[in-house]
Amino acid sequence: MKITDSVLRSFRVARTFRANSQKVNCVDYSSNGESAISSSDDDSIVLYDCQEGKPIRTLYSKKYGVDLIRYTHGDANTVVYSSNKLDDTIRYLSLTDNKYIRYFPGHTDRVVALSMSPVDDTFISGSLDMTIRLWDLRSPNCQGLTNPLGKPVCSYDPEGLIFAAGVDSEAIKLYDLRSFDKGPFASFETLFSRVCEWTGLKFSRDGKQILISTNGGAIRILDAFNGSVLHTFSGYNNSKGISLEACFTPDSDFVMIGSEDGRVHVWSTESGMKIAVLDGKHSGPINTLQFNPKYMTFASACSNMAFWLPCVGD
Repeated sequence: MKITDSVLRSFRVARTFRANSQKVNCVDYSSNGESAISSSDDDSIVLYDCQEGKPIRTLYSKKYGVDLIRYTHGDANTVVYSSNKLDDTIRYLSLTDNKYIRYFPGHTDRVVALSMSPVDDTFISGSLDMTIRLWDLRSPNCQGLTNPLGKPVCSYDPEGLIFAAGVDSEAIKLYDLRSFDKGPFASFETLFSRVCEWTGLKFSRDGKQILISTNGGAIRILDAFNGSVLHTFSGYNNSKGISLEACFTPDSDFVMIGSEDGRVHVWSTESGMKIAVLDGKHSGPINTLQFNPKYMTFASACSNMAFWLPCVGD
């Protein structure tokens, strides 16, 4: 089934799970689309079976807390995650036996960005300590570090050759992974008309667009090659300055974001037109939103987790 305007408008919440007592911070899908994982302020990590459509296991990180979480490259049995308690070390966890495989110490302030390479066992992290670090799952030592001169959010491109850093909510810098210690090979400034902090950065799967999430009432997509503004999307509720995560659909044709009133807003990346507003009946702001990379479903979460399916023919 192709993702179209009408298919997106038909999406409904198929199942809602109340496995968490506090807000869900992050949701990630495995690369095969068969598993999902969430992290929450209640220190829990919940594993979901996407084919069965249900939670299958809950793990806890009581000592360290759990903030951002990502499946490792091509492996649905291991994750890396950042902490929101005790320290700023990143942890590499086996989900099968709930044991830590490795620790990645180095950051001296909260990790605000975590991106896995789509092609190998490396990942990057951005922190409020104003650094971006490059890591390899096989070594606890930082493989490289750059100081982009400001608070960074960062993400790999889909080919794993470059990464983008959004710096101090005003510029995007592109780095070649083979020589990123030499600094960025391109830099674009882009300022929003209203004051807001950039809270996330993502490439579209086709690598042609970069999506900037903010804690204001607007998100933006840029041309990934020249930094020109393609569209700025607004008209969703975020009056409290919450970090709301936006995402692309896997075909790169649409952008989605939740809002503080529990609705999901969807725009066309081609026309820039809003094509749907979907009611998730969430009890609080939708902090995180992810579209499944393989199947026609997406997840949204406040403190509840909702899985959505299209109801074509409604």
